[in-house]
Amino acid sequence: MPTVNLCCHEFVVAISSIACIVGLWLLKDEDQAIDDFQATEESLLRMSFAYWLVYCVAFGIEKVFLFDGEAVMITLRITTALSYFLTFSCILSLPLHKFAVHKIEE
Repeated sequence: MPTVNLCCHEFVVAISSIACIVGLWLLKDEDQAIDDFQATEESLLRMSFAYWLVYCVAFGIEKVFLFDGEAVMITLRITTALSYFLTFSCILSLPLHKFAVHKIEE
């Protein structure tokens, strides 16, 4: 039963990496005139997609390639953990930023 959960998690990570690439492509710069608040929001979205893509790549490298060196595996695990927490902090910052902008407007 644990292999089914692991395969499901690997499939979700693979699909989410494709979604991150699409999200980054949709958020590309189009030289539009935007204010600072929208620029900050777009930056937070880009960072969350980029950090999650780093997580997906590091997770994929850890699962696909079987490295002999323990230092490489530890580095990949640290990279996945840091990118996971950075993604979480960017996603958490989005509603906080909107709330702060709403408070300033009042």
